[in-house]
Amino acid sequence: MKHLILSLSIFSVLVLGSCGQSGNNGEATAQDSTAIQDSLDAAAGIQRKGGLTLSLLGESPAYPDAKLSLVVPKDLQKLKKGDVDFEFGVENYQLGAQTADAQGKGIANSDKGQHIHFILNNGPYTAYYEPKVKTPLEDGDYVLLAFLARSYHESLKTPGAFVLKQFTVGKSNTSKMDESGKVDLNAPHLFFSRPKGKYVGPAETEKLLLDFYLVNCDLGPDGYKVRATINGNDFMLTKWAPYVVEGLPLGEVKIKLELLDKDNQLVASPFNPVERTATLEAATAP
Repeated sequence: MKHLILSLSIFSVLVLGSCGQSGNNGEATAQDSTAIQDSLDAAAGIQRKGGLTLSLLGESPAYPDAKLSLVVPKDLQKLKKGDVDFEFGVENYQLGAQTADAQGKGIANSDKGQHIHFILNNGPYTAYYEPKVKTPLEDGDYVLLAFLARSYHESLKTPGAFVLKQFTVGKSNTSKMDESGKVDLNAPHLFFSRPKGKYVGPAETEKLLLDFYLVNCDLGPDGYKVRATINGNDFMLTKWAPYVVEGLPLGEVKIKLELLDKDNQLVASPFNPVERTATLEAATAP
């Protein structure tokens, strides 16, 4: 509502100003119209480039008391190569339930409901709809990020809704870490979440969710920022929020995310930048 009031106020000021400068016929010039649209877009948090539109997803049901914790394994220092069992504690959040506004979002939604995004070393996540996870692990060093997600895959960004841990399985492999095989988990980091995989049909491809996870930092015009490059078009994000991308053609979508500092320099992290692809396909005939 605040965005709407602000947008209308800007629109009124610009229209009145342009009418006073446009001659006797009172018609705004094309330049005036462009300026008005740009101002309205800026007030609403909308960016347009290369035929694409990037905008905020909008408010979603809040779960301020939702909590996620790691219960198993109790000792992360004694893991061996092979299948490893993880178990999470989930409080004040129902896995498997449909998020209340799922049908009105206009983005891809899981019919299996709310879930956990399980991410190792900032690779593509695996969705789990139960608190128990079994995953095969090779020797090496790992950073685990797990967070609660709504049924349409938007992450919960509240402080208690994620787990961040690091551990070594068998023999250390420091190729992605520092010389000690460790990552400073108190430093700023960005993790990629959505989009992911394949999207089919207009219900999934017209609007694509762009969502990422931040730890130990927040975004702002004078602070940290995320540069999102989508099919070669750069968008600067100064708010940690879910976004929607519209105007994407069918086929392969390329996304690159970079966490930048206040001077627009790349933040040092083994997971920054990160690049992914997704595929958009037309619906097949029944």
